Amino acid sequence: MPVQDFRHVVSAQPRIMVVDGSKLVRRLIGDVLRQALADVEIVECGGLEEARAALASAPVDLVSTSLLLPDGEGLHLARAVREAAGQRYVPVIVVSGDAQAHLEARRFTEDITDHFDKALGHRALAEFVRGYVHPAPIPDAHVLYVEDSRTVALATRRMLETQQMRVTHVVSAEDALAYLDAYRDTAGAPGADLVLTDVYLKGELSGHDLLRAIRRDFGYGKRRLPVLVMTGDGNRDNQIDLLHAGANDLVVKPAEERVLATKALFQLRLSAMPESG
Repeated sequence: MPVQDFRHVVSAQPRIMVVDGSKLVRRLIGDVLRQALADVEIVECGGLEEARAALASAPVDLVSTSLLLPDGEGLHLARAVREAAGQRYVPVIVVSGDAQAHLEARRFTEDITDHFDKALGHRALAEFVRGYVHPAPIPDAHVLYVEDSRTVALATRRMLETQQMRVTHVVSAEDALAYLDAYRDTAGAPGADLVLTDVYLKGELSGHDLLRAIRRDFGYGKRRLPVLVMTGDGNRDNQIDLLHAGANDLVVKPAEERVLATKALFQLRLSAMPESG
């Protein structure tokens, strides 16, 4: 997803707009968010024009929207949010069963902050939204981080450790595979809670090769060992290939701390949830 500026302060009572053509879906999402976030105010809107009117009446801290609305598209709503917010950044999250396909096709505009697959369930959505509104560390979550640039590694490691994550840093895909192999078939498998890797690495193997090995050779699925891929490659086809190969998500370089932390924490929480979501 495009890197965005998240330097905004969420109010003590966050105001979250939930936009969906289904009243039942709006109510379900709203109820789960109320349970997950203390003192949250939910603004339910059934379509684009209703959402625009709500945005004109008072600011919001986050918007959750369906991709298709009765009177327009979620992409149009995202643009309306940007125009209403001015210099204040407001995360806009698309919730859709087709979100992954749109992500892979790179159809989302820069106005969209992130996407969420509704098949994961409303409880998972609440955790996802919580990550943007009230990020909470997961103490001692273990990240295997693969990066061959010392400068980038120092900065990124600092971002992760600020979130109380424990980081094992290696400089090549070969080293990462050796690390994971040492834990294979042991009680400590897979050896880390999340893998964060660059695409282009020194050595014969790339981050893409590492991702493929984790999914195919080790047989670790997206829940068992989430993989976030950091990439500065804007090539659409290359990004699609990474997602098809099993990346849970992409982090565009240079990484913005709030984006990296939110994506990592969400994958860690999702990994710990029952498969039913």
